Amino acid sequence: MQNLIQQFLSDLAHTRWFEYLAVFSGIISVWYSRKENILVYPTGLVNTIIYIYISIKGHLLGEATVNLYYTIMSIIGWSMWAKRNNRQEIVLHITYSSRKQWLQQLGFFAVFYLAIFFSLTYFKKNFFEGVIPWADAFASATAFTGMWLMTRKKVESWYWWIATNIASIPLYFVKHYVFTSVYYLVLLIMAVAGLIEWKKRAKQTIHGA
Repeated sequence: MQNLIQQFLSDLAHTRWFEYLAVFSGIISVWYSRKENILVYPTGLVNTIIYIYISIKGHLLGEATVNLYYTIMSIIGWSMWAKRNNRQEIVLHITYSSRKQWLQQLGFFAVFYLAIFFSLTYFKKNFFEGVIPWADAFASATAFTGMWLMTRKKVESWYWWIATNIASIPLYFVKHYVFTSVYYLVLLIMAVAGLIEWKKRAKQTIHGA
């Protein structure tokens, strides 16, 4: 335990200002997503763009890929959440996934997990020794799935975010990005709160339909 505390304090002392900015913008973004506020996307873009740089610098290729994907999907999601009908009412509402959509999610996750795992295994042998293929692939594939579902306002997106956060906490810690590791712990707590909130909103959508 003493060694863990010493590592935490040592790594925290070397945390750069842009990592702090990325962490705080990410927390704000998740808070907005919980509230179903479209500001989730512009604040999230600040976070993802910085983390592309941080991840590449730390040889976290899986996380770099995830954050590039986040950036692209944030732009798409921003557009989808902003859509309104002729009466200026929001078109997209929070809903649950159907059984067919659940199968699609699992298939989506499996395809990306395998693709990322084998890609990172290759990179580990030839370029970056610090890569952890199975862990990076799991964190990446769950995040890909969660982001895809969030743009469609699916309650199940939070289950995938919870899985991503659980995997990312130790992943970043062993890479000496302890502030980011703590950040994912905060996100884990917020993801549970987000899941509860979106379940309530999905019920309101059902009753209001």
